[in-house]
Amino acid sequence: MRKGRRVIVTDGNVEKALRKFKKKITEQNLLQEVRDRQEFVKPTVKRKVAKSQAKNRWQKHLRSQSLPPKLY
Repeated sequence: MRKGRRVIVTDGNVEKALRKFKKKITEQNLLQEVRDRQEFVKPTVKRKVAKSQAKNRWQKHLRSQSLPPKLY
């Protein structure tokens, strides 16, 4: 068993323990790994998605660098 997957419930406070558990799971990217393993994605599709995401990031960067339109 990996380190950090257990949470001890103290004083019957299940809600607090559940929040701690969810935080540990998200920090380890475990949920994302499970989602990725649910279906096989072909390498070409992975590349296409990565390229699209990079293009979107670049467009967002360019939009943030441009001057606002003149309103006269």
